[in-house]
Amino acid sequence: MTQPSVGIVRTQSFTFAHPPHSMVLDSGVGLGPVSLAYETYGELNAERSNAVLICHALTGDAHVAGYHDGDDKPGWWEHYVGPGKPIDTDRYFVICSNVIGSCMGSCGPSSINPATGRYWGLDFPIVTIPDMVRAQRELVRHLGVERLLAVTGGSLGGMQTLQWAASYPDMMDGILALATTSRHSPQAIAFNEVARQSIMSDPNWKNGDYYDGVRPDLGLAVARMIGHITYLSDESMHVKFGRELRSGAFAFNFEGDFQVESYLHHQGRKFVERFDANAFLYVTKAADYFDLDLGNPDSPARRALAGTGARFQLVSFTSDWLYPTYQSRQVVDVLKTLGRDVSFCEITAPWGHDAFLLPDERLETVIRGFLGGLHGC
Repeated sequence: MTQPSVGIVRTQSFTFAHPPHSMVLDSGVGLGPVSLAYETYGELNAERSNAVLICHALTGDAHVAGYHDGDDKPGWWEHYVGPGKPIDTDRYFVICSNVIGSCMGSCGPSSINPATGRYWGLDFPIVTIPDMVRAQRELVRHLGVERLLAVTGGSLGGMQTLQWAASYPDMMDGILALATTSRHSPQAIAFNEVARQSIMSDPNWKNGDYYDGVRPDLGLAVARMIGHITYLSDESMHVKFGRELRSGAFAFNFEGDFQVESYLHHQGRKFVERFDANAFLYVTKAADYFDLDLGNPDSPARRALAGTGARFQLVSFTSDWLYPTYQSRQVVDVLKTLGRDVSFCEITAPWGHDAFLLPDERLETVIRGFLGGLHGC
């Protein structure tokens, strides 16, 4: 049986911080104008109390549900967002925007710098997750929402949800953070650095100035292959590929004998068709810089969380070794110490970090129950 969908949707654009009123980034640099690509589903109620903001993962976009006209590929969280689904668009007004620094419609290094008429490239300033959240707040207010029912997301999207609570502790009723962390581990930073180096080592990268010529597709494809390994698990690789050979026998060359090799090459080729190499550098650097410093009793984030009235729900997955369960538990423990209303669920799933993107009845139950239990809707 086909699940109901929000149907045909379109991506919209919102621009703010027009010069000379630029948005000041964490780096101290002013950025303006700032453009955000976004989509909305459902209707804002009369009390303006039913808005749910969804934050996307590292290389995601604003297209979280429904279909674009002429495209049969649904949004990246179609299973969870729509009429009657856990994030019920008959009940909630759902917002999702592409983060700044990316390349999926919001301003980033692949955008045109209005001051020069040329692509920004590496002249685009480094952005942080707090910068991304500040931009999202401008969009939310533009849409007529002063208070959010909930903010949710997984992975880098989960980092954004936690940052929302730290930056604007009085602006939401609930925080639902999936498969995420309050700070990148040295291992996560190391994987991102190897991926960035694969891009910057591509001779076509040309210090980020490649937009009028051949792009560093090989470097970007390898970067995606590296990242994709961290999204899977040992168990999921055994289930999907094992040691299965492409042709049934060793070819005795370096063209890729194993199905898992073929799969990674395919993922790399697909990725370069939709994502920009410089944007990958920017969003991974933003993830690496992220650190709520929750272990420090005097950190601004911890002080902000101590005063929020928002309810928290954190979810981890047993086979996620990129952001393992102990990292979610660390956040939960701090929130409990601060006397906050927090729940935690570890879901048994074999699919690794990507599990939060896949259909799961237990995750459906958690999302539906958490949102349904929030007041104001």
